[in-house]
Parts: sequence; structure tokens; C-alpha cells
Amino acid sequence: MALREIVLYGNPALRIKARTVDEIDDDLRQLVQDMVETMDAAEGIGLAAPQVAESLALCVVNNGLIDEDAEPQAYINPEIIHADGEIEVEEGCLSIPDVREDVRRPETIKVRYLDIDGKQQEEECGGMLARVLQHEIDHLNGVLFVDRISSIKRQLLQKRLKLIATGG
Repeated sequence: MALREIVLYGNPALRIKARTVDEIDDDLRQLVQDMVETMDAAEGIGLAAPQVAESLALCVVNNGLIDEDAEPQAYINPEIIHADGEIEVEEGCLSIPDVREDVRRPETIKVRYLDIDGKQQEEECGGMLARVLQHEIDHLNGVLFVDRISSIKRQLLQKRLKLIATGG
């Protein structure tokens, strides 16, 4: 396993719609392991492949932070097939360090994805898992959580975002 560099706000890799994963092979399994290790080292709860400059529809979630008995999980080609309710909760992002804002999202979702064995799964979830999956699936579509806040709040963050983008 190897730690991957997490790309930061301003990197074009974060704005590209990720490619569908066509084959689950040893390279993809290695990427999943690297992403889990990188997520853990950064003390994150989720990480999408574009955040490590890989344009693939893949994210990992540290389910152990949600349910202490759970293992990290890979979600390959995830898509939200149903959403219900609405809740506003503070979010942050490993690619936008030290920025946290309230984001309004559906409260519960049903997600369809492939697991690491290539089997199609459907999972209904709420709470933290629903929030994390929506955040990571946004990454796969080139959307960042700051895109989902009000224009006024985004304007107030412009200096901080520019500093992150320029490495300042």
C-alpha cells in the first residue's frame, strides 16, 4: 500500500466528471487500498478517486467511524437512485482543508454501486453514511461542497479558497 497525495481546491482533477470503472482488477484493488490508507492518514471519513488525481468513479468510506464494527468500504460506479427528506449539516473536505460550512442535502438516499468483488449492490442509508456518500458522489461529478452553499457564503470564502488553490 502507498499513501497518495490528496489534490487541493483549484486542481482541475476535482472538476472533471470521473470515468466509469469498466473492470475490477488488481490495479483497481491496489488503488482502493491506497485510498483507504490515504483517507486514514488524513483522518477523513470518505475519499473519492478524483481527490487522488484518478478520474475513476470510485470512492471509499471509513464505515468504522460510523459503525465501530464496520470495515472501510469501496463504492464503485455509485449512483443515487432515490433521495428523500432534507437536512442541513456542516461539511468539510480533505481537498479544502480548514473550511467547513453547512450544506443542505437529502436526509436519506438509496445508492446503487458495485462492490470490490464486482457484485451490484443497492443500499438505503441515512445519517452520516448518506451524507458522506452524497459528498463523495459529488466529487465523482466534479462538484465540491462549496458549490452547494449560498453565493454569499461562497463570496466570503473566496480569499481562503484562493489561498488553498495557490498553495498560499
